[in-house]
Amino acid sequence: MDKESLIKFNEEILEKYNAGLIHSPVHLHGGNEDALIKVFEQYKEGDWVFSTHRSHYHWLLSGRPSDVLKQQIFDGHSMHIFGEKFLTSAIVSGIAPIAVGVAKAIQLKGSNEHVWCFLGDMAASGGLVSECFRYSIGFNLPITFVVEDNCMSVRACTKDIWGTNKSNDKILYYKYNRKYPHAGGGQYVMF
Repeated sequence: MDKESLIKFNEEILEKYNAGLIHSPVHLHGGNEDALIKVFEQYKEGDWVFSTHRSHYHWLLSGRPSDVLKQQIFDGHSMHIFGEKFLTSAIVSGIAPIAVGVAKAIQLKGSNEHVWCFLGDMAASGGLVSECFRYSIGFNLPITFVVEDNCMSVRACTKDIWGTNKSNDKILYYKYNRKYPHAGGGQYVMF
């Protein structure tokens, strides 16, 4: 799907929403068409897509039918689009551990499938997603995380929410050499 078709789809949904024909929240993309088209050049048919509440472009660019997407939107599921190997979650960061689990299953069964996990910049700044990144890298899982950074968390600047525009004197950081290893396996007992 090309940029013009994506924009046209968005505008049609917006028009129907504004006309009162869609009776639930709708989250539209906009301004990121070129970047997403480039990302989806790497997508292969049969790959998995895990998305956010803003998933319409992901659905369309992965080659799925626009009429099925429209029906889900009109049925009130804009934030919860589902299809074969396509899942979403409107819970911030909620899709990441599920995507990692599927990537691990793909690896275990030796498949050539790949997982694409889309996240907003607010989610990507959180601990849950950080752990998902680390686990995926550490176990060389067949997953790519795509962070869609619009510098906004709902209606606030993400940097303001996380405090990165403020003084970081609230964080104390030090290094040390630990005396005892991580507990477990009967390595040591303290009395």
